[in-house]
Parts: sequence; structure tokens; C-alpha cells
Amino acid sequence: MSIDKQEVLDYHIGGKIGIETTKPCDTQSELSLAYTPGVAIPCLEIAEDSELAYKYTNKGNLVAVISDGSAVLGLGDIGAIAGKPVMEGKSVLFKKFGHVNAYDIEVDVHEIDEIITVCKAIAPTFGGINLEDIKAPKCFEIEQRLQEALDIPVFHDDQHGTAIITTAGLLNALEISGKNIEEIKVVINGAGAAGIACGNMYRAAGVKHIYMCDSKGVITTERDDLNVYKKAFAVVTDAKTLDDAIEGADMFLGLSKAGALTQDMVKKMAPEPIIFALANPVPEILPEEVRAVRDDVIMGTGRSDYPNQVNNVLGFPFIFRGALDVRARKVTEGMKLAASQALAALAKEPVPPHVKAAYNDENLAYGKEMVIPKPFNKEVLIWVASAVAQAAVEEGVARVTDYDHKAYREHLRCLAYGCAPKKK
Repeated sequence: MSIDKQEVLDYHIGGKIGIETTKPCDTQSELSLAYTPGVAIPCLEIAEDSELAYKYTNKGNLVAVISDGSAVLGLGDIGAIAGKPVMEGKSVLFKKFGHVNAYDIEVDVHEIDEIITVCKAIAPTFGGINLEDIKAPKCFEIEQRLQEALDIPVFHDDQHGTAIITTAGLLNALEISGKNIEEIKVVINGAGAAGIACGNMYRAAGVKHIYMCDSKGVITTERDDLNVYKKAFAVVTDAKTLDDAIEGADMFLGLSKAGALTQDMVKKMAPEPIIFALANPVPEILPEEVRAVRDDVIMGTGRSDYPNQVNNVLGFPFIFRGALDVRARKVTEGMKLAASQALAALAKEPVPPHVKAAYNDENLAYGKEMVIPKPFNKEVLIWVASAVAQAAVEEGVARVTDYDHKAYREHLRCLAYGCAPKKK
């Protein structure tokens, strides 16, 4: 798909998000309800019980998208204000796919303590915080410390989004190929925020053998230049390079740069391998290059013009939807894994007509060409949000005490498809 520069600039004129009122304010009486003197009444109620902010304000459906602009897409450290179009775009996706109100906040501070101070100061306004495009390794500490300090979900999508979605694809690809997750060899090329998070989630799902590579080669126990996050993936091996590590690998996950994986490397992988080449806009290897040397590969990229698009929009809107609706205090590892498992299960369901129409493909079905659901599948909202909500309740991080899973799924179905007005 070609992108016209002027068309993109025209699209962004005036920004991509705004604010709309949810209650009428057209008369003197309504003005007195919306603002003074009536507004004092809910203020005093909340002063007595802060939890009532979820009832009398928009807190329960409002997420802050926060970035310092230090790792924006593939553009790097371009600064907070230059990253604003991306953060606005993230807010658009929250609303479009998850029916979650979100607003972007670009912070012109870069030290870990400074970012944490800003987030803690504004946290009372929001039901959740989505950290975005903050470079590694500081992003790990920022997320961890904020989640420990705050009683609302804090989620760094650059880490966990890719992990959740590729884990879903991994689970289904292994089922198709008949492989045991505990026996496979996984090679991850790229040891930034997403690579580390993917490795952690793969381990949680059962993967035992992970070889991670950074710009200097395989992360081994012999190296003395590793931070604490990379050290967790140091292995004892003679392999020094990606070319060494890829021998007999069952899965390659690319979070690096175009051309990092060669056809010769693909030839050396195990039978029926999985290749998720996620560098954007040009992946580590193109699907047609893979097909030229092997016909047994399950292939995915980050692009919409190839099968198995790994798109973070399959994750964060629905994870926050479920977390917000049960007033979760955090996003746990169990909630993330529940999201992955829900995506994996949904991929096996019959593809709805609206998805086939959106992609102009009547033959869409579960298999090597579709191991994860399509982003425009409205069922993702129902399956993922409800799985996340139930996991939050089961793990004891939800504030709600009367969760009804069946009723909640029906509520989500109404959000996804619209409900006919109930007769009085």
C-alpha cells in the first residue's frame, strides 16, 4: 500500500481527537447541574469516598497515553512534541476498537524519576495509564515502579502488546505443526522493550529454550556488557551470531531491522518453522523471499498487506477495556496471558462476514495464513476484554464485587455490534 505524503498531512490537520460532552447543557437548569452550584454535590460525595470518582466522573473510562518521545515508532528519539501524532493515533485506536476514551500527554522530561513524578501527579484523573514509545531499558523501571506506586493499571504497550499477540500466534502455530512448546527453540532478534517482554511471556507460556540476540550478537553468559534485563536471557552456548543461533530454530521473532534474516538462515531452521518478522515498514525478511526457499513456514509480519499481521491494536484497547470495567488496580501477568489465550481461541472460530467483507476475502479461515484474528474482527472486543476482566477478578486485583461473566460478555456484544433499544 502506497502512502501519499500530502494526503497524510491533510488527514492530520487539526489533530485526530477531540472532546464531546456526554450530558446535555442547553438550559440554565442543565448548566447548574453541569457546573456550579450543582457540581459541588458529587465533589463532596467523592471527598467522602474516593471510589465514587468511578461513578460520578469519567475516570472509569479514561486512559492517559503518556510518552517522552524517546523511542517513537522506528523514528527514534524525536522528542515529545514530534511524537504527538503517534500518541493521538493511539488514542484514536483506543476509542475506535475498545470504546475507551483516551487522551495523549507528551511529557518534556526524560529522566526516570521525572517521568514517574509526572505520572503519579496526574494519576487521579485516569482509570489507567498507557506508557508509549519510551526507550529501553528505562521503560522497564518506569512501568514497574508506577505499577507498584499506583492503584490503577499501568501498561507499556511497546513491551506487552507484541508479546501478547505473538504468543497467541505461537500457540496456534505450534498446534498446527504438532510441536510441543517445551521442546521448541526460539530465536529473538532484538533485545529492546518488545524483545524482552516477548521472551518473558514465552517463558510464562512454557517455552524453555530461548536464544536472544542484540546488535552485538547472541546474549550469552560470557558477555560482560549486559544490563539486568538482558542478563535474564543469557545462555551457555557456542553460538555468537544470529546465523549461528538460527540453526535448527523452530521460531524466529524479529524486532530489529530490514534484511536481518537471510534466505540461507531460513533454510537452516527446523521443519515447519514460525517466522514473525516484525520490523516496520520493511520486515527482517519478506514473505515472498521466504516462500522462494521454503513452503512449510508459518509467516507473520507487522504489515497489513501480508497474512498474519501482528498488530498491537489486537491487544491494548481490549486489555484496558476489561481492566477498566472491573476497576482493576493493575494488569497482571495472568491478565496478559488470558488475553493471548483468548486471541488464540478466537482465531479458530468461524470468521464473521463483516471481517471477510473488510478484507474482501471470502476464504478467510483458521490455518497457516491466519493464526491470529484480524484487527477488524468485532469479536476481539468480546473475547479479549472478558478474558482480561475475569482474570482480574480471579487474581483479586478487581474492585468490583458483583462480576457476572455472562452478563459482561453480553454488554460487550452490545458495544461491538450495537443493541436494539429495550422496550419499556
